[in-house]
Amino acid sequence: MSVPVRRTTRLPGFDYTTPGAYFVTVCVHDRACLFGDVVDGVMRVNDYGEIVQQTWDALPAHFPHVALDQFVIMPNHAHGIIVLNDNDDVGARFPRPGSPRPGGDATHGCAGGETPPLRRPSLGRVVGYFKYQSTKRINLLRHTPAQPVWQRNYYEHVIRNDADLAAIRDYIAGNPARWADDDNHPK
Repeated sequence: MSVPVRRTTRLPGFDYTTPGAYFVTVCVHDRACLFGDVVDGVMRVNDYGEIVQQTWDALPAHFPHVALDQFVIMPNHAHGIIVLNDNDDVGARFPRPGSPRPGGDATHGCAGGETPPLRRPSLGRVVGYFKYQSTKRINLLRHTPAQPVWQRNYYEHVIRNDADLAAIRDYIAGNPARWADDDNHPK
Protein backbone atom coordinates (compact mmCIF):
# COMPACT_ATOMS: atom_id res chain seq x y z
CA MET A 1 0.00 0.00 0.00
CA SER A 2 1.48 3.34 -0.98
CA VAL A 3 1.13 6.40 1.22
CA PRO A 4 -0.02 9.52 -0.64
CA VAL A 5 2.59 12.27 -0.79
CA ARG A 6 1.39 15.72 0.22
CA ARG A 7 2.77 18.54 -1.87
CA THR A 8 3.90 21.63 -0.03
CA THR A 9 4.03 25.24 -1.12
CA ARG A 10 6.72 26.01 1.47
CA LEU A 11 10.18 27.12 0.33
CA PRO A 12 12.63 24.31 1.06
CA GLY A 13 15.04 25.30 3.84
CA PHE A 14 13.37 28.65 4.51
CA ASP A 15 12.95 29.64 8.18
CA TYR A 16 9.34 30.75 8.62
CA THR A 17 10.20 32.59 11.84
CA THR A 18 12.27 35.05 9.76
CA PRO A 19 11.10 38.65 10.20
CA GLY A 20 9.23 39.76 7.13
CA ALA A 21 5.83 39.96 5.49
CA TYR A 22 3.90 36.89 4.37
CA PHE A 23 0.77 36.61 2.22
CA VAL A 24 -1.52 33.81 3.38
CA THR A 25 -4.74 32.29 2.08
CA VAL A 26 -6.86 29.94 4.17
CA CYS A 27 -9.84 28.10 2.67
CA VAL A 28 -13.01 26.78 4.27
CA HIS A 29 -13.37 23.00 4.56
CA ASP A 30 -14.90 21.63 1.34
CA ARG A 31 -14.95 25.24 0.04
CA ALA A 32 -18.36 25.80 1.68
CA CYS A 33 -19.53 29.42 1.55
CA LEU A 34 -19.69 29.92 5.29
CA PHE A 35 -18.75 33.56 5.95
CA GLY A 36 -21.31 35.60 4.02
CA ASP A 37 -21.97 36.77 0.48
CA VAL A 38 -20.50 39.14 -2.06
CA VAL A 39 -23.15 41.67 -3.12
CA ASP A 40 -22.35 44.13 -5.91
CA GLY A 41 -18.63 43.53 -5.46
CA VAL A 42 -18.67 44.07 -1.68
CA MET A 43 -18.26 41.29 0.88
CA ARG A 44 -21.08 41.19 3.42
CA VAL A 45 -19.91 39.01 6.31
CA ASN A 46 -22.33 37.10 8.51
CA ASP A 47 -21.81 36.14 12.17
CA TYR A 48 -19.21 33.50 11.22
CA GLY A 49 -17.35 36.02 9.10
CA GLU A 50 -17.40 38.45 12.04
CA ILE A 51 -15.74 35.78 14.18
CA VAL A 52 -13.04 35.34 11.54
CA GLN A 53 -12.44 39.11 11.46
CA GLN A 54 -12.30 39.38 15.26
CA THR A 55 -9.90 36.43 15.51
CA TRP A 56 -7.64 37.96 12.85
CA ASP A 57 -7.67 41.35 14.58
CA ALA A 58 -6.72 39.74 17.91
CA LEU A 59 -3.57 38.00 16.60
CA PRO A 60 -1.14 40.78 17.67
CA ALA A 61 -2.50 40.64 21.24
CA HIS A 62 -1.55 36.96 21.41
CA PHE A 63 1.68 37.21 19.41
CA PRO A 64 3.67 40.36 20.32
CA HIS A 65 5.97 39.94 17.30
CA VAL A 66 3.07 39.91 14.82
CA ALA A 67 1.61 42.87 12.96
CA LEU A 68 -1.23 42.68 10.49
CA ASP A 69 -1.64 44.32 7.12
CA GLN A 70 -4.32 44.01 4.41
CA PHE A 71 -7.02 41.37 5.04
CA VAL A 72 -10.24 40.27 3.34
CA ILE A 73 -12.80 37.63 4.17
CA MET A 74 -14.49 35.98 1.22
CA PRO A 75 -17.49 33.59 1.34
CA ASN A 76 -15.24 30.50 1.51
CA HIS A 77 -11.69 31.74 2.13
CA ALA A 78 -9.67 34.60 3.56
CA HIS A 79 -6.53 36.41 2.37
CA GLY A 80 -4.21 38.38 4.60
CA ILE A 81 -0.72 39.70 5.16
CA ILE A 82 1.03 38.73 8.37
CA VAL A 83 4.20 40.56 9.37
CA LEU A 84 6.66 38.85 11.71
CA ASN A 85 8.82 41.43 13.48
CA ASP A 86 12.11 41.30 15.37
CA ASN A 87 10.55 43.53 17.99
CA ASP A 88 7.32 45.41 18.58
CA ASP A 89 7.91 47.81 15.67
CA VAL A 90 5.24 47.69 13.02
CA GLY A 91 6.79 47.58 9.59
CA ALA A 92 7.81 44.87 7.23
CA ARG A 93 11.33 43.86 6.36
CA PHE A 94 11.47 41.66 3.32
CA PRO A 95 13.61 38.53 3.68
CA ARG A 96 15.35 36.84 0.82
CA PRO A 97 14.67 33.12 0.79
CA GLY A 98 17.70 31.32 2.18
CA SER A 99 19.12 34.40 3.90
CA PRO A 100 20.41 33.83 7.45
CA ARG A 101 18.22 34.82 10.35
CA PRO A 102 19.52 37.81 12.31
CA GLY A 103 20.49 36.96 15.89
CA GLY A 104 20.43 33.26 15.07
CA ASP A 105 23.16 32.27 17.52
CA ALA A 106 22.53 29.58 20.14
CA THR A 107 22.45 32.08 23.05
CA HIS A 108 19.76 34.24 21.40
CA GLY A 109 22.00 37.24 22.03
CA CYS A 110 21.79 36.95 25.83
CA ALA A 111 24.58 36.99 28.39
CA GLY A 112 24.99 33.90 30.59
CA GLY A 113 22.10 33.42 33.03
CA GLU A 114 19.93 36.03 31.31
CA THR A 115 16.42 35.04 30.19
CA PRO A 116 16.22 35.07 26.40
CA PRO A 117 13.62 37.34 24.79
CA LEU A 118 10.32 35.92 23.61
CA ARG A 119 10.91 33.80 20.54
CA ARG A 120 9.18 34.86 17.38
CA PRO A 121 6.43 32.46 16.43
CA SER A 122 6.60 30.69 13.10
CA LEU A 123 4.15 31.65 10.39
CA GLY A 124 2.60 28.18 10.73
CA ARG A 125 2.02 28.69 14.44
CA VAL A 126 0.27 32.03 13.85
CA VAL A 127 -1.95 30.62 11.09
CA GLY A 128 -2.67 27.50 13.15
CA TYR A 129 -3.72 29.59 16.14
CA PHE A 130 -5.95 31.74 13.91
CA LYS A 131 -7.64 28.68 12.44
CA TYR A 132 -8.02 26.96 15.82
CA GLN A 133 -9.50 29.97 17.63
CA SER A 134 -11.93 30.89 14.84
CA THR A 135 -13.02 27.25 14.47
CA LYS A 136 -13.66 26.94 18.20
CA ARG A 137 -15.83 30.08 18.27
CA ILE A 138 -17.72 29.27 15.04
CA ASN A 139 -18.49 25.72 16.20
CA LEU A 140 -19.72 27.06 19.54
CA LEU A 141 -22.09 29.44 17.72
CA ARG A 142 -23.41 26.82 15.29
CA HIS A 143 -23.52 24.03 17.92
CA THR A 144 -21.21 21.73 15.95
CA PRO A 145 -18.38 20.71 18.30
CA ALA A 146 -15.24 19.31 16.68
CA GLN A 147 -16.39 19.97 13.11
CA PRO A 148 -13.77 21.28 10.69
CA VAL A 149 -14.15 24.87 9.52
CA TRP A 150 -10.88 25.26 7.61
CA GLN A 151 -9.02 23.04 5.18
CA ARG A 152 -6.00 21.27 6.63
CA ASN A 153 -3.29 23.47 5.11
CA TYR A 154 -2.91 27.04 3.86
CA TYR A 155 -1.21 28.84 1.00
CA GLU A 156 1.65 31.21 1.77
CA HIS A 157 3.94 33.50 -0.19
CA VAL A 158 7.03 35.26 1.18
CA ILE A 159 6.72 38.94 0.27
CA ARG A 160 10.12 39.96 -1.07
CA ASN A 161 9.96 43.70 -1.77
CA ASP A 162 7.75 46.81 -1.84
CA ALA A 163 6.44 46.11 -5.37
CA ASP A 164 5.39 42.59 -4.32
CA LEU A 165 3.70 44.03 -1.21
CA ALA A 166 1.82 46.65 -3.25
CA ALA A 167 0.61 44.07 -5.80
CA ILE A 168 -0.61 41.72 -3.06
CA ARG A 169 -2.39 44.54 -1.22
CA ASP A 170 -4.17 45.42 -4.49
CA TYR A 171 -5.07 41.77 -5.08
CA ILE A 172 -6.55 41.43 -1.58
CA ALA A 173 -8.48 44.71 -1.76
CA GLY A 174 -9.93 43.84 -5.18
CA ASN A 175 -10.84 40.25 -4.36
CA PRO A 176 -14.57 40.83 -3.65
CA ALA A 177 -15.02 42.67 -6.97
CA ARG A 178 -13.55 39.63 -8.79
CA TRP A 179 -15.59 37.02 -6.86
CA ALA A 180 -17.56 35.80 -9.87
CA ASP A 181 -14.28 34.86 -11.61
CA ASP A 182 -12.55 33.48 -8.50
CA ASP A 183 -11.26 29.88 -8.62
CA ASN A 184 -12.94 29.34 -5.23
CA HIS A 185 -16.36 30.52 -6.46
CA PRO A 186 -18.88 27.64 -6.38
CA LYS A 187 -20.03 28.29 -9.98
